[in-house]
Amino acid sequence: MDLVTTFFNWPIFVRSLPLLLDGLWRTIALGFLSIVLGLAGGLLLALGRMYGPRFLKAVIIAYVDVFRALPVLVWLVIVYYALPFVGISLSPFASAAFALTTVSSAYTAEIYRAGIDAIPRGQFEAAQAIGLSAFDLMRDVVLPQAIRIVIPPLTNNSINVMKDTALASVVAMPDLLKQATQAQALAANPTPLIGAAFLYLLLLLPLVRLVAIFEKRLGRSGRR
Repeated sequence: MDLVTTFFNWPIFVRSLPLLLDGLWRTIALGFLSIVLGLAGGLLLALGRMYGPRFLKAVIIAYVDVFRALPVLVWLVIVYYALPFVGISLSPFASAAFALTTVSSAYTAEIYRAGIDAIPRGQFEAAQAIGLSAFDLMRDVVLPQAIRIVIPPLTNNSINVMKDTALASVVAMPDLLKQATQAQALAANPTPLIGAAFLYLLLLLPLVRLVAIFEKRLGRSGRR
């Protein structure tokens, strides 16, 4: 059997495409939800760590350190297979979204914190001197600049979250990878797996290029 027939069998790809697309939409939904919740959660964690009371700071530091060190796959398996022993049973989609969000929030918090730390201290002092409240200072002065700084790393993190959605197949969620492996087993041919890889590239390559564009634009503005 030649290479093309083995890995790029067009009739098998066409037959498996509906199954792959069904999994792709679930992958996109899971990734989008985890990214949005991770961005919001990371911002709250960053602000709590920087400006919260000492006890809250200690809790957030512990959270961030643990979930940055813990492999996503291990945490996902714990959420889906271990939590039911204490009465918490989540669907495959909810388990994957929860695991990805909690880990993404930890990484995102550090990205936000680095962006806020990059804002010159003089701007904080100037805003306080004109009577801005802490909330107005953060909303109108600090966060707009910090978010602009952290757009490239946040986009990179979002790409990683979207790639990590492939781990959801471990908990029987019918995402793109799970559907591809099922189609591969039915066809006794690896073409559906190659098709899944191609769909992942179609989904993620534009985001990779977007990061490069952001970095180039920020680099040009930084030299002005």
